[in-house]
Amino acid sequence: MSPVGLHRVLEPAGVLPQAAWRLDASPAIAPNEVRIRVERLNLDAASFRQLREKHGGDGARMRAEVLEIIGARGKMQNPVTGSGGMLIGTVEETGRRSPLGLRVGDRVATLVSLTLTPLAVADGLARWDGHSEQIPCDGHAILFARSIAAVLPADLHPELSLAALDVCGAPALTARVVERYVADRAREGDARPISVAVIGGAGKSGSLSLVAARRAGAARTVGVVPVAGERDALEAAGVADAVVVADARDPVALSTAVTTALRVPADVTVVCVDVPGCEHGAVLATADGGTVVFFSMATSFAAAALGAEGLAADVTMLVGNGYAPGHAEFALKLLRAEPGVRGLFEARLAAD
Repeated sequence: MSPVGLHRVLEPAGVLPQAAWRLDASPAIAPNEVRIRVERLNLDAASFRQLREKHGGDGARMRAEVLEIIGARGKMQNPVTGSGGMLIGTVEETGRRSPLGLRVGDRVATLVSLTLTPLAVADGLARWDGHSEQIPCDGHAILFARSIAAVLPADLHPELSLAALDVCGAPALTARVVERYVADRAREGDARPISVAVIGGAGKSGSLSLVAARRAGAARTVGVVPVAGERDALEAAGVADAVVVADARDPVALSTAVTTALRVPADVTVVCVDVPGCEHGAVLATADGGTVVFFSMATSFAAAALGAEGLAADVTMLVGNGYAPGHAEFALKLLRAEPGVRGLFEARLAAD
């Protein structure tokens, strides 16, 4: 059987599971697969926002649409945003040739998107009221030989672990980019400090990226948030050197806010918001020769590329693909070590 799950693609033939319209989510596993008894789904932020806005926050209608998507497609892939999320559950059966190293009874979080994970729901999502990205669920999911999963740590609540692991690619890549800047400048004898802006700094990926940047050697960081309440929460957390309120969809306002807070344009700008239309502001807020890292599934990469061209901006643009070696362990380490970040996560879960 295919290690990337080609045998699970029902239509159209010949594409990978993520690009497929429909997957086979039947519970019988191939020798290189693993079946998970699902406990909780976590919709990605862009998908959850789109569903909430479409249905005016009506939980019953949101539930019906999510069930319709999963039932029709054999996976959770929002047809508007193209994104999915991830899940936690318990290993129910492992194939004799599975290379994942999982054992029956392990409680795990999948570190691959629901957009490529065969999924079936058995309880009608009856315990979900539509008010949270996290969805209590009974069902099953299938992992392939090339899938990734992390055994949940015993010292953290599963919902807290799920929230951090959902975005664990963001801090890992942020740290890698900042470390390269620090090393390059040291090698060149360039004494200029590294500055980092995180758009959506009070969110899950944003707060983790702020502390990752600081630990990687950023001399000054700024978190950008849309409202005063998030500014107050992020300032209280103490994970950024400065916090500014700006509409990330207003390029001039965003650029002005970042440049004023840092006193220079950012060397690295990390985009972690879940709304479209933030591409031009991120480019404009970044110094020539700088880097913009897009982690939002709401990003239009055509808008980003053409916007940078139109602004004559010499910036490198990176797509955060959600995976980096050791990303799960790194995110959980930050969560344990940074009380401010953990407080933001716990407050978010409590509000949900």
